[in-house]
Amino acid sequence: MADEKKRDYYEVLGVSKTASDDEIKKAYRDLAKKYHPDLHPGDKEAEAKFKEASEAYGVLSDAEKRKQYDAVGHAGFGGGFGGFDSGSYSDMFSGFGDIFGDIFGGMFGGGRRGARPRGPVQGKDTTYVLRINFEEAVFGCEKEIELSYKDECRACRGTGGKDGEKPVTCKTCGGSGEVVSSQRTPFGMVSRTSRCPDCGGTGMKVAHKCPSCGGTGYTNTRKRLKVRIPAGIDNGQGVRVRGEGEPGTNGGGRGDLIVEVVVRANPDFRRDGTDLYARVKVPYPTMVMGGDITIATLDGSVTQRIAQGTQSGTRVRIKGKGVPRVNGVGRGDLFVDLDVDIPVSLTDEQKTALKEYRDSLSRQPGKKKFFGK
Repeated sequence: MADEKKRDYYEVLGVSKTASDDEIKKAYRDLAKKYHPDLHPGDKEAEAKFKEASEAYGVLSDAEKRKQYDAVGHAGFGGGFGGFDSGSYSDMFSGFGDIFGDIFGGMFGGGRRGARPRGPVQGKDTTYVLRINFEEAVFGCEKEIELSYKDECRACRGTGGKDGEKPVTCKTCGGSGEVVSSQRTPFGMVSRTSRCPDCGGTGMKVAHKCPSCGGTGYTNTRKRLKVRIPAGIDNGQGVRVRGEGEPGTNGGGRGDLIVEVVVRANPDFRRDGTDLYARVKVPYPTMVMGGDITIATLDGSVTQRIAQGTQSGTRVRIKGKGVPRVNGVGRGDLFVDLDVDIPVSLTDEQKTALKEYRDSLSRQPGKKKFFGK
């Protein structure tokens, strides 16, 4: 008899009875990620949910079994563990390799991405963080840097073998760089893929390691380089220096050096893309009557005409005084916010003049009287 307590398989996976094969597969993948026992060691509830989901997927992913299940439900699947006999369950689970390969990156059988290539392998890129000031980022500069550098071992000429002995295919992994171990579990045979301990994952090995470099094929040294920083570079951007990264393996070329810039802030300017923003204090009389003011830019001072009656907080735009574009075509703009400059001390003459001005305002028709001495 069918187990009356067994949940509907569609309900277990959270899909409708008209769900497509892709929808069923996706639903199971999500549940497997969530409840797989390897991710929850010792959690009996997670293990039970994983088994339940696996059982449901084993039926609904098979066209014939799904058709039978839709016709008679659980009654058509009597037997042992989880509604299946042990043999059929192992067969069912062994077909999940593509799903578990996606989830665990080759931990399960069928998930391997293929053997490591035996030919030349390009070296990895390396990163160097360079701090520059605001003006250097805007206008560009040339910097000399010193970095840790892996240079080819002179004793073995980069082979890693004693007296230049060349590496041969690793016998342990057959040149794949990986070894596979299998283990029987309640869910079937599970395969684990790991880096080969004998060749370190390269697939190649020398019989006698070079004593100078320990078999790595390179030695650590210090190297000085001149790096050109282009005008307009922004904080966090980088410059690629070809062929100055990690050395390759099996005759592969070197990777690249990425020089990442960190730009120090400027107290007078704020940058947004290629535009600059600043604030300038303007004398009160100039704001009222208008006139020329001097504005500092990164290229030097410029004269700007202020209209009569300009209000505090007014923003003016000075074209072409921003940051150069990295491609060398044009520059951004400088936006300046004008703030009225309130003096903190006045001469007697200035006080008298301001009082006369204040009194004159109170005598104007429609103006409220100003209080104060």
